[in-house]
Amino acid sequence: MIVFAASGAPIPLYERYRTADGLTTSDLSIAAVAYFVAVMIALVVLGRFSDHLGRRTVSLLALVLAAVGSLALLDVTSLGILMAGRSLQGLACGLGSSAVAAYVVDLAPERPRWLAAAVVAGSPLIGLTIGAVGAGALAEYGPAPEQTPYIVVAVLLSACAALLVFSPEPITRRPGAAASLRPQVHLPRTIRPLLPAAVAVFVGTWALGGFYQAFSPTISAQSLGTTNTLVAGIVFASYMAPIAFGGLFTGQMSPVAAQRAGIVVFALAVVGVVIGLRTGAIAVVILSGIVAGISQGATFTGSMRGLLQRTSPSDMAGLMATVYLFSYGGAVVPSLISGRLTAAGLSLETISLGYAGIAVIAALLVLLTSRKGKAPAVVSDGNRNV
Repeated sequence: MIVFAASGAPIPLYERYRTADGLTTSDLSIAAVAYFVAVMIALVVLGRFSDHLGRRTVSLLALVLAAVGSLALLDVTSLGILMAGRSLQGLACGLGSSAVAAYVVDLAPERPRWLAAAVVAGSPLIGLTIGAVGAGALAEYGPAPEQTPYIVVAVLLSACAALLVFSPEPITRRPGAAASLRPQVHLPRTIRPLLPAAVAVFVGTWALGGFYQAFSPTISAQSLGTTNTLVAGIVFASYMAPIAFGGLFTGQMSPVAAQRAGIVVFALAVVGVVIGLRTGAIAVVILSGIVAGISQGATFTGSMRGLLQRTSPSDMAGLMATVYLFSYGGAVVPSLISGRLTAAGLSLETISLGYAGIAVIAALLVLLTSRKGKAPAVVSDGNRNV
């Protein structure tokens, strides 16, 4: 959570960077792309690293990268500095999405069964929310508004590192760490029938997350008429925070039922966000964002449950890396396109129509491709799934 809180801390400050430091809205979108690309590189290259070096060692590396990235943002005077800090934070979140997520799954109790999937799905979003709202409050009401949030985050990361030193190591180190750095997308055979619907969920929902990450301060400034960083953090959190709780509504539902219901409600909610932006009804934007967040949490958790119950422990880190690779890919491509369209003069209201289209297409794909059925038994012979 704190690794992702570090990556959420710069978001409410974006409007300050735009107005005070000469950055443009397009620059902020490019910074978001740099973050997403760094996450994807970490997932593809380092996704299986913890299988060889151990979960704890790689998790500590994630904390170090997040701290260095945060300290790099203490004096943002150009797009280059912002991109460098965001890239380091992205590498940290990539390791968090693979090694730390696998660490959580390895140590989770057997019951309730949905707990590991809900924690893996929700913790990054809780962290982003804490980071965005906390940084917004510190920047607005604390001393040194563009430095204090990063110092606080660095202290929290140091505390996490100290606690992690005393945490158990659930796996035995094994050779092959260098070979694991070869870029690879890991797809166990047992999960492949579930992939079309799952990928549609990951891509379709995380695209909206990229939209909020890049443009929530702009929404706050244009729709609410305020540059208050706390308000910007709350606008971002109104969508991100509810995602963490969506999984709680799926405990009694099958993975496929949660996946289908969640994605349909999500698509309708995104349409509501677009309507609110185009009509200037900020209450509709906030309410629709909350509903979109809850439904994203439900459909993401349902998809994760389906995949996890078909995956052996030896494939867990690779699976988590692949899941988040698809997810961040769903965020980076629309963000890159949005940045170019913003630079070309298109309004935020017009750009939001594309995100509604992505959500509707994702819902249709899930309804057409999601599959029911009992999960096969999964064991490991040490090298492959059986």
